Amino acid sequence: MAGTTRYLRYIVFAFLGLTVLYFISSSSIPQTQIPKATDYIKDSASKWKNPGQGSQASAAGEDQATSAGQDEKAKATGISEAPSTGLPPAKDAGPRMNATFVSLARNSDVWDIARSIRQVEDRFNKRFNYDWVFLNDKPFDSNFKKVTTALVSGTTRYGEIPSEHWSFPDFIDQQKAKAVREDMAERKIIYGDSVSYRHMCRYESGFFFQHPIMHEYEWYWRVEPSIELFCDIEYDTFKYMADHGKKYSFVLSLYEYVETIPTLWDSVKKFMKAHPEHLAANPSMAFLSDDNGDTYNHCHFWSNFEIGNLNWLRSPAYTDYFNALDKDGGFFYERWGDAPVHSVGAGLLLNQSEIHFFEDIAYYHVPFTHCPTSEKTRLDNKCHCNPKDNFDWKGYSCTARYFDMKKKEKPEGYETQMD
Repeated sequence: MAGTTRYLRYIVFAFLGLTVLYFISSSSIPQTQIPKATDYIKDSASKWKNPGQGSQASAAGEDQATSAGQDEKAKATGISEAPSTGLPPAKDAGPRMNATFVSLARNSDVWDIARSIRQVEDRFNKRFNYDWVFLNDKPFDSNFKKVTTALVSGTTRYGEIPSEHWSFPDFIDQQKAKAVREDMAERKIIYGDSVSYRHMCRYESGFFFQHPIMHEYEWYWRVEPSIELFCDIEYDTFKYMADHGKKYSFVLSLYEYVETIPTLWDSVKKFMKAHPEHLAANPSMAFLSDDNGDTYNHCHFWSNFEIGNLNWLRSPAYTDYFNALDKDGGFFYERWGDAPVHSVGAGLLLNQSEIHFFEDIAYYHVPFTHCPTSEKTRLDNKCHCNPKDNFDWKGYSCTARYFDMKKKEKPEGYETQMD
């Protein structure tokens, strides 16, 4: 009995001790509420909706946090605010020019032209959504249309070239033309034996801008399959041309193969004599000739890249110029390219001030690259070209001649890119 009484006494003392400890702990330690999982989710959602802000909204008119405040917040939360990138919007506001891209392509070129489209869209047209016209001497198939339409941010349009613009004209002796092709093949002159290449050069020289679809536009940007653009173009190049009185532009220039144009300058001189009224007051003769027009030095703007004015190409001056050259038969009796034909036409019929060198548009068409010489330009425009590949200042380029004619200072660092 005595043992039982002792155990009951111990139990009572233990109970009283626990009660005292409970009251002491409750009065001296602040109570902490453990957040629920749903509280974390709500707070996280608030931060996604209002990045850089806490779960509570800022008072109206409150100044933005200072950099120091953001640093303290980052330390406290472990989350830093995203910096402002200054990137342009995906689609720039403002009026558009009456302009289009234009590509001469075959159905079999679909994946090569797709590559070019993606380059142009990513670097430029996603901001402006200009149309794209595709021209072919055969009807475009459904696959070509499906692929290109999916890639272009503007409207795609498809035109078939009239047969009279892609065939031998009546005044051409086809037997003589055939003999020329055979001779050039033996001499291994590039494209020397090709009939289709000659039709292409003639069409690009005198007819693409006459297509009914192209008559709806004032400006064009020529794009060929498998080109590459290395830099962002964040301004409207068509508007730049219009605002600055430009009618023709280029990014690469070089010497033409002498064997393909032996009599071209003879035909040009005949035209100049017959139509002095068409010649510009301040032409680019110093770019084209080293002896004031007596002979041609073979320099030309590489026409696989062109941004130009279609109304100029449709003008009486250029029409008379092309018709005079066409009648002499050099597209078929030799192998005149559209690049020297366009270049000589621009050089003689336009003033120097109407031709523009797009130094900031970095471009590649096999085998040549134009990469901006200026490091600042390359960095500002997020370029990924290697400046060592820049063709501008190599010995076979004519760009230095263009700078000399314009009395324009060459960009800093050009000497390091020479041969």
